[in-house]
Amino acid sequence: MRKMISVGAAAALLSLVPVHATPAAGTRFLSAVHGTSAAEPRPAPAPATPRSVAASAVKVRLPAPTGPYAVGTTSLHLVDRSRPDPWRPAERRELMVSVFYPASRVTGRPVAPQLAPGDAQGFDTFAGRANYGVEPGTVDWAATRTHAYVDAPAVRGPRPVVLYSPGVADPRTWNIALAEQLASAGYVVVAIDHTYEASAVEFPSHRIARTVLPERLAEAKRDGTLVRLQKQVVAARVADTRFVLDALRALHAGSDPDADHRRPPRNLAAVLDLRRIGMLGASGGGFTAAQAMYEDSRIRAGVDLDGTLGFGDDPAHPELAPVAEHGLDRPFLLMGSAGPGGSDHRTEPSWRSFWAHGRGWRADLTLRGSRHGSYTDAEAILPQLRGRVPDKTIADDIGTVDPTRAIIAERAYVSSFFDRWLRRKDDGLLDGPSPRYPEIGFIR
Repeated sequence: MRKMISVGAAAALLSLVPVHATPAAGTRFLSAVHGTSAAEPRPAPAPATPRSVAASAVKVRLPAPTGPYAVGTTSLHLVDRSRPDPWRPAERRELMVSVFYPASRVTGRPVAPQLAPGDAQGFDTFAGRANYGVEPGTVDWAATRTHAYVDAPAVRGPRPVVLYSPGVADPRTWNIALAEQLASAGYVVVAIDHTYEASAVEFPSHRIARTVLPERLAEAKRDGTLVRLQKQVVAARVADTRFVLDALRALHAGSDPDADHRRPPRNLAAVLDLRRIGMLGASGGGFTAAQAMYEDSRIRAGVDLDGTLGFGDDPAHPELAPVAEHGLDRPFLLMGSAGPGGSDHRTEPSWRSFWAHGRGWRADLTLRGSRHGSYTDAEAILPQLRGRVPDKTIADDIGTVDPTRAIIAERAYVSSFFDRWLRRKDDGLLDGPSPRYPEIGFIR
């Protein structure tokens, strides 16, 4: 079922991250709170030391955004001096955040990489293999370019803000195609790295914080404390989210929350409309979006892309998260994957409870022919690796849905949801099945 942090037994931890974690779809190290799958789990690799990129490594491309605006991007280095780090208590909690926004005057500005060198190396040696079956050295991850211009001025005018939380072990930019699409349509998207849980986080000084989850998972398996670890993951993520909201409020008010005192791009602080905040997440990030929304009323609308809402290693009998037990009173969109391990509110217990107890508008959609990785950049990237990654691995991760159609459909429905609830622009797409998007099924 949904993944949160999983890889075999890791799949159980990861199950928190994805709604339906499947050792096949990746026995993703942290993909599902309750990973379920008939496939053999992939061994979770230990993070490796830096290595040079092989000459044979593939360079991959990301789909371009289609909105009317050029996209700008900047990063924020945030330190929560009031909170010990949940994984390294001797340290203060420290985060990296990427911001994507409608931009002007982009000519001559550099285009941002998807991953900083340290992030790329960590993804290559850990999350890429554990979550998506891509062996180290297959892809030159540091070479992937986005469509976002570094520190370009923001287009004036108030903009709704959408937070993004990635799947367990994934970097904050491992759904950049969707983030850029929203930014090109007029949103400010704020993507959060969850330090020491993400495979690697590179800070501006080039210091790299590597994941501690493999060792913590081994301890939890040995001590029988998996649920406690899963809860720690979610609690840390929710606290990160609330801290980022506080930092955005400070930025909008004229303060500089960046720990290195780097000035934000021109107009960015002014365009943040913090009365219109949404949140989006994939896998464990979807769980994070729902639970953060439950705990923080500043978040007005949320989307869970295939993430479970319960704890434990038995997907049929999870310990429900508070948001699943009590539901939400604000708009929320569930989008599940299909096939073995797929989920909807009729079949997945935590979603069923969430659906039954919800008091706000809600919808449950399935991307037909998809798998857990379809809601990440894996949908665009894995097809470029055919011949280097086994076809079965690709099918287990992103299914049989046409990749181009999957990306178009996901963009359309996520955009329609946020337009409806943050912009008061309703295109009717969420009212029922559309012949334009036969890949999307409505679960009533």
